[in-house]
Amino acid sequence: MKFGNIELKYGLFLAPLAGVSDNAMRQICKDFGAEYVTTEMISSKAINYGDKKTLKLALIENCELPASIQIFGSDESNMSDAAKFLCDNFGMSAIDINMGCPVPKIVGGGDGSKLMRSPELAGKIMSAVVKSANVPVTVKIRSGWNDNEKNAVEIAKIAEDSGISAVFIHGRTREQMYSLPVDLDIIRDVKSAVKIPVIGNGDIHSADDAEKMTEYTGCDGVMVARGAFGNPWIFAEITSRLEKKEYTPLSETQKFEVIKKHIDAMIYYKGSKVALMEARKHLSWYTKGYRGSAVARNRINTANSYKEMTEIIEEIFLK
Repeated sequence: MKFGNIELKYGLFLAPLAGVSDNAMRQICKDFGAEYVTTEMISSKAINYGDKKTLKLALIENCELPASIQIFGSDESNMSDAAKFLCDNFGMSAIDINMGCPVPKIVGGGDGSKLMRSPELAGKIMSAVVKSANVPVTVKIRSGWNDNEKNAVEIAKIAEDSGISAVFIHGRTREQMYSLPVDLDIIRDVKSAVKIPVIGNGDIHSADDAEKMTEYTGCDGVMVARGAFGNPWIFAEITSRLEKKEYTPLSETQKFEVIKKHIDAMIYYKGSKVALMEARKHLSWYTKGYRGSAVARNRINTANSYKEMTEIIEEIFLK
């Protein structure tokens, strides 16, 4: 598949995930076959204010490319200015506009999926960002606000008319958040309505899920979100299916090495104190389902040193 000047063999995407898709996570997923990754969502207002913590989220390493920076906001001028600033100062492959985040903090400010309730404003924002950016611009949407306002097809058409290069569609409404099965019909409807690439998102936890979505909807690619939590090798599993090869799961020793590499990368980018705190959620995901994992998670959540954390995962995966 291709959008703008970006060409991908299979269309395997790691979703933008607040508090998760940082440099370390993106690089680990790239190692396993994610072809395209996206930063955590970044406030357009904070970018324009020059907030250092926010700008740090926009840093992308060459090994992560192709990669996009996702921005959110509901002010046309702010979004346009933020896009131009990023294009002038950062080396991303594309800019993604967040019109899908459902959390109250974001929609309460009129941002994220709240924009789908204002198609005219959404169109103005997309057009403005496209005009100010010198890289492809994509948009991530949901099926709509609720069951009575499923307007993903309308928004996708507006996106295409606005010069957007690709649409990522999560097959749930804002009201559904992350509950109920993903609606494949709305993804199929969006794919049928526009000529630009459409990437399906929602409930991709295995190669079977990815295959079911692509075959049913005809979408050009799949975006993995929560399915990559503690499971970055899902991209290798999906790639094997696409290449019609038998997938060989990682050994426990290999998983241990991946987890250790993940923690090491987090420490490199964030420093030991912050990284070890943030690593707790990742280790809880990695150890889920293992014998003694409940006790291990309690220990993980009180661990205060790298040595202690690695000893815990070593006990689970190597003993």
